[in-house]
Amino acid sequence: MSPDRIVPTWTDPVAIQAAEAVGGPWGRHALTGRALFWTPLRVCLAFVVLGLALAWIKKEPCADGDWSGFRQYTHLCYADPLPLFGRFDLGSGALPYLDSPVDHPVLTGGLMALAAALGRAYDGAARASDLLPDLPPVQSFYVVTCLLLSVCALVTARGVLGLSGRRPWDAAMIGLSPLLVVHAFTNWDLLAVALTTLGMWAWARDRPVPAGVLLGLATAAKPYPLLVLIALLLLCLRAGLVRTWLRTAGAALAAWTAVNLPVAVAARDGWSLFFRRTVERPADPDSLWNVALHLSGERLFDGPLEAGQTPVVLNTLSALAVVAMVAGVGWLVLAAPVRPRVAQVAFLLVAGFLLVGKVWSPQYSLWLLPLAVLARPAWRSLLAWQATEALLWVPRMLWYLGTDNRGIEVGWFLLAVGIRDAAVAVLVALVVRDVLQPDRDVVRAGWRGVDDPAGGPLERTVDALALPRRDQLT
Repeated sequence: MSPDRIVPTWTDPVAIQAAEAVGGPWGRHALTGRALFWTPLRVCLAFVVLGLALAWIKKEPCADGDWSGFRQYTHLCYADPLPLFGRFDLGSGALPYLDSPVDHPVLTGGLMALAAALGRAYDGAARASDLLPDLPPVQSFYVVTCLLLSVCALVTARGVLGLSGRRPWDAAMIGLSPLLVVHAFTNWDLLAVALTTLGMWAWARDRPVPAGVLLGLATAAKPYPLLVLIALLLLCLRAGLVRTWLRTAGAALAAWTAVNLPVAVAARDGWSLFFRRTVERPADPDSLWNVALHLSGERLFDGPLEAGQTPVVLNTLSALAVVAMVAGVGWLVLAAPVRPRVAQVAFLLVAGFLLVGKVWSPQYSLWLLPLAVLARPAWRSLLAWQATEALLWVPRMLWYLGTDNRGIEVGWFLLAVGIRDAAVAVLVALVVRDVLQPDRDVVRAGWRGVDDPAGGPLERTVDALALPRRDQLT
């Protein structure tokens, strides 16, 4: 047994108990690193394929676009690509932004266009051949979309394994994730998740410019990778590597601009729709702001709003809350006894953004998945959090169904939201504890080799800026 490889069935209580179903923990005299086929990477990728298969089975009742009888809610199979296929006129060959306004970032719109083009190609081949089944155009589009997102999920798992250092089996938490099963195909977020993970992997391999390019592309798919760049900035401030961070940020800006500028010039209104909708949108049903609004009878913040009316007060308060959260994480980075790991800071920023911001669509929780696995690879806490995410989908669909159709009242949904938020807050608290008490960090505990598998240029640097600790003042 290689002394530098962590085996979950020796160290994690949940993995130890689960191993009893397949013959017990890994043997003390078992050989590792010599498998001809079933390497940790291939096993973890197989887990992802299993999780994606379950995700497809869950969504399959909705795949043909026939949602009569509120099937999307009664079968818990709602997915955004299906209704948006018609709304964005993708079946006719319309190009997002140019021919049809799309309220998604540019790279996500590009993925829609690619899936629509491949779906139309399949439809043409099916009409010309008796060997291929004829599908409704929306179903062809959705099947291709799911296949493309499946590639993104596999890439994410590969990136997590690359970032795990001596803990390759942590990547198994991606494939065995209840969150992946529920939301892999709900929207297109796995594209941004995959690119962000690859960007972090490039940083870990001490390649700041490729890391910036990948994070810039990820930001062109969803804005949240900006928080990963902020995490790197905070850590580089402590380590005195601001010039390195500027290279990464410059590459990110160049990549984001290269993708966005042509679309912005050719279709300014279509390109800017995402940004306008972000400002105009009210509090998401999943957000704590919406819970507060409901409990106050819609009297808090801006009060009742007309369609398209901008929630000025809500936008201001949520922005201030996000700024305060970032400042708090910044203080933690500078005050911690040991420089926090990249994944820990990135997780805290993204989780904090979801908790205090006004936007939290259900599939946004996928943003947290690889970061949580890398920040705190403990099966019990991760599964407990993801169980609340998976269970939240049920009251959400039943609330959307409506009480007239044997659904539930909004209060049950908001209760489930509170339970999920509490689970995320507990996970945040555990990560903060690990930052303040590095000996309790399972990635660092008892190890004198690589300090942070995702650290890259930060690895083994001497602090250039750190707040004095209380023990130093005395």
